[in-house]
Amino acid sequence: MSLIRATARPLQASMFLYGGLGALRRPDRVAAAAEPVVRTLAGQVPVVPRDTVTAIRLNAGVQVVAALALATGRATRLSALALAATLVPVTWAGHRFWAAEDEAERARQRIHFFKNLSMLGGLLVTAADNGAGPTLAWRARHGLHRATGS
Repeated sequence: MSLIRATARPLQASMFLYGGLGALRRPDRVAAAAEPVVRTLAGQVPVVPRDTVTAIRLNAGVQVVAALALATGRATRLSALALAATLVPVTWAGHRFWAAEDEAERARQRIHFFKNLSMLGGLLVTAADNGAGPTLAWRARHGLHRATGS
């Protein structure tokens, strides 16, 4: 593993570990903001719990486990995808700048919203990072060539 990857992965995971542990310990702090999002998602996605606190803890647990895996270089692509999946509802619920009436609060939430979009972009890059090994597409083509003898 390169020095950059070994350094970047724990840095990238740090916010998810911190935020996930905080949400596990005190889900009530975000329950009011999360409730409408949980209600909407639970009605559309069967695996999302209908109880807001349970959904918050489930999301937080995924964040903690995936952050630890990413930080330690275990299943990094899967971990990055899991963190990306948890980031979408967190951003939707927690940083609704368009709904804020106070201009200062709107500006604060807009910053957090776009920060989360940036984090999402980084996670997607990490999920696509194959560690300088062959891509899945190359492996498929190469396997096909070997199987057909061409």
